[in-house]
Amino acid sequence: MSMRGVERVFQVPRQRLAAWLQEEAETLPELDTTLVEPREDDALELDELWSFVQKKQNKQWIWIALLRSSRQVVAYAIGDRSEATCRRLWEQIPKRYRALQTFSDFWDAYQKVIPAEQHHAVGKGTGQTAHVERWNNTLRQRVGRFVRKTLSFSKSETFHEIVLKLFIYRYNRQRLALISQT
Repeated sequence: MSMRGVERVFQVPRQRLAAWLQEEAETLPELDTTLVEPREDDALELDELWSFVQKKQNKQWIWIALLRSSRQVVAYAIGDRSEATCRRLWEQIPKRYRALQTFSDFWDAYQKVIPAEQHHAVGKGTGQTAHVERWNNTLRQRVGRFVRKTLSFSKSETFHEIVLKLFIYRYNRQRLALISQT
């Protein structure tokens, strides 16, 4: 639901809601605390998806690293579609996950950043990036500001990242709870 929608339904001033969201995002522990330990035969799937802030000309690329076995987001970065943003994503990935085999599409930045001995550039038809592609769809389905054609959108880069961060933490915790039950 949009912030204006929450404001109307719960009769909470938008400034208070915004302050609460910022406080909530700041108090979250490290993303690493929501993750399962990687298995030796596990893999990372990397992908990027575009969104925008304020207007479609202000594209923001969300780069995701997903652990295949648990479907949890191991790391993310927001920026442009450059090698520098890809490098930020790679550096965000905890060291114990960086040793895993990595699958991505053929975008040139991945080949420049990820060590060649563990990186596999594959097409969508191989199914090797199916989980991260599905996660992108989940994000777009559950958070209105990430839908391609929408009236809901972020008005600031700060809240764009806050909403993404809160979604990822909630998503990872839900996946962790499901894994713990089995």
